[in-house]
Amino acid sequence: MIRLIASDIDGTLLQSGATEIPPVIFDHIHRLEADGVLFCPASGRQYTSLRRLFAPVADKVPFLCENGAVVYGPGSPGPILSKTVMDRRLSEELCADILALPEAEVLISGADVSYLCPKAPDLEDQIRWFLGNRTAVLPAPADVPEDIIKVSAYCPGGIEAAKKALFPKWEAHFRCAVAGAVWLDFTLADKGLGVRKLCGALGISMEEVMAFGDNYNDVSMLEQVGRPYLMENAAPELRARFSARCRTVAEVLETLQGQTAFSKF
Repeated sequence: MIRLIASDIDGTLLQSGATEIPPVIFDHIHRLEADGVLFCPASGRQYTSLRRLFAPVADKVPFLCENGAVVYGPGSPGPILSKTVMDRRLSEELCADILALPEAEVLISGADVSYLCPKAPDLEDQIRWFLGNRTAVLPAPADVPEDIIKVSAYCPGGIEAAKKALFPKWEAHFRCAVAGAVWLDFTLADKGLGVRKLCGALGISMEEVMAFGDNYNDVSMLEQVGRPYLMENAAPELRARFSARCRTVAEVLETLQGQTAFSKF
């Protein structure tokens, strides 16, 4: 029986440049709730950004944020169920390495604030208005006033050069993930850990979880749940690893009607 459905956002629920969640997803979330099944957005995005995206149901669902580094329960605002904190000295050194790359900007995540030390004058506007994040601009990473849970490299020209420069050094200390065409994420958590923490708090087994994803930062989640789905537009290497695939999340949810359907898996 499925009791929790976790879904990635960018490239999974939001495809082809879409910026708003399809309304049919909210219909499914209400139906799932009536069937006793929770829906959980699982994303590298910030809590505030995710609540805005899911405004019609924001108080009813848990949120797995910052690639699993912080997990919120349902509510307004929901309680923090899990937070995985990075080593401060190492995270500041990583930030310095990112800032030293001409093609990269750094985004430092607290529990619900994105801290920026911008080189480009329009960076804060991009993060605030395109992603919907709460932001703060600081002189240096050492000025972040709270625990650091994720560090990201924003590479508008592409990630390959930054990945080559950063991953070999930092893979020994943090989980390094490609999080999209222009993002690299560094955490001590991943979506698999986030889902485990959420399930532990809710008393749900991993076998009772269905999950959807499209990118490498979704793999840890997809590998651990009872029913993983990979999007058809994912990289060939990932498609070779996951046999259950779909074009949209909605087409799978449409086939699930009541607990009878869920118990067939």
